[in-house]
Amino acid sequence: MSGNSIVKDEKAFAGTLDSGSVSDNDSHIQETKNHSLQRGLKARHIQMIALGGTIGTGLFMASGTAIVNGGPGGALVGYSIVGILVFCVMMSLGEMAAYIPVAGSFAHFATRFADPSLGFCVGWVYWANWAVGVAVELTGVALIMEFWITSVNSVVWSVICLVILVGINVFAVKGFGEIEYWISFIKIITVVIFIIVGICVNTGAAGGVNIGTSNFHLPGGAFPNGFLGVFNVFITAAFSFNGVEIVGITAGESADPHRTVPSAVKQVFWRIVLFYILSILIIGLNIPYTDPNLLRGKNDISVSPFTLVFQKAGAAWAADLMNAIILITMISAGNSGVYSSSRTLLSLANDGYAPRFFTRVNGWGIPIWSVLATCFIGCLAFLTSLFGSGVVFTWLTRLTSLAGLITWVSISITHIRFRQGYVFQGRSLTALPFVAPLFPFCDIFVIVIGLIIIFGQGYSSFIAPISGTTVVSTYIGLILAVVLYGGHRLWKRPAFVKNADMDFETGTFPVMNIREDDVDAKGEPLPMYKVILKKILHIIA
Repeated sequence: MSGNSIVKDEKAFAGTLDSGSVSDNDSHIQETKNHSLQRGLKARHIQMIALGGTIGTGLFMASGTAIVNGGPGGALVGYSIVGILVFCVMMSLGEMAAYIPVAGSFAHFATRFADPSLGFCVGWVYWANWAVGVAVELTGVALIMEFWITSVNSVVWSVICLVILVGINVFAVKGFGEIEYWISFIKIITVVIFIIVGICVNTGAAGGVNIGTSNFHLPGGAFPNGFLGVFNVFITAAFSFNGVEIVGITAGESADPHRTVPSAVKQVFWRIVLFYILSILIIGLNIPYTDPNLLRGKNDISVSPFTLVFQKAGAAWAADLMNAIILITMISAGNSGVYSSSRTLLSLANDGYAPRFFTRVNGWGIPIWSVLATCFIGCLAFLTSLFGSGVVFTWLTRLTSLAGLITWVSISITHIRFRQGYVFQGRSLTALPFVAPLFPFCDIFVIVIGLIIIFGQGYSSFIAPISGTTVVSTYIGLILAVVLYGGHRLWKRPAFVKNADMDFETGTFPVMNIREDDVDAKGEPLPMYKVILKKILHIIA
């Protein structure tokens, strides 16, 4: 690259930070009528979302189901394997999103580097997942509030929650970032306290009983249900990790994506170990897998695994505490749902897969019609839960039940094509802000394990007596994906993207800007203590 071109690119990049857009290609630019997405998410927002963004009901409530299905050892193995899968996904997504930070990242990347039909499919599946997910959270908030107040119609709480979600998401993205920052902070503190209390309970420092590893030696041992028990944990764990890919979407509105995205994805490993693996270990050590409350805890916060451990420590207020935590967690999940799905819809519209008016961005840098459409569909889905015994609502939730796994597999497929095309065009990996390790083994691992879980998760529906309705409802999410992919391929007949035709210029910027904070005005390396101090200040600023 010549010196003139570098200067030109640097100026272009500086201009995009001011305007809120990275791309200068009219087909992918995030601008409409002089308004654009604003890069209002700071490093601390992105990093806290990466650390605590996906901690939610899957861990706080459904983790008990994993202990029952797999036993304490099986739950640990299941969560560890899915944790490795998630780590691999985030490494792949991080490489692409740091290099090309655009909204709706992975759906756009699939269209740009792999197959337009794959981008169409994963984009709409992911949008539907979060749009219906908003309805799920609205229903959940109503149930949570009934724990304290029964004299008010539960619909009122859902409406209040919907108004809050709309209010947060129609103004500047910084509001979304601040809300997620503080809620993630609360969730992280809760998990850390839980782990400390759990250790105290296990050793007898709290509760007076030294439990030790006795629950690993109950009849059946640590793996009472064998391989099938561990396999069932995969499904629960995948649900718990759902939403981890939101970091890739936030890259499109990050003030400093070439630094924050790599930093955020690298933290995924510690989040998996600290928040998920240690939490499952604490639950397995302190609560026997034969405890019937573990299964009830999936729907009843008063006997959720976290509540049970706190109660063993003598905390009579544990149920109220965890109910409050779950309440803000559901609001956070709904908030993330509106954000993720609206940016995905914006990306679909930019790629020509949705009506163009969804690309409209208001003066605050918000894709207003995408936000309102997502909230409207979420509201309609919520209304279906109030009629006909919720049959339609149940089918809607099953329709998107595999969206997370389908998205993860598509990210890995896209990353393989991304790297193949990048190298084919003679580009150097050193020009990437972040390079995913162990290529292509991590992507292959995700594809193989992901497909095994997707196709195998409904094995029980094939055990006699077999019900056609049960089989269809179990695999309706996969059927939706196949219909979307096949329908687009038959209708548009797009060609697979060839290595030579891949666009690695639009939306990119020089990697030389990444290290500028590590050198002084003369270009000399800074002392290590100054580098560390700058990084700390960069995170909290």
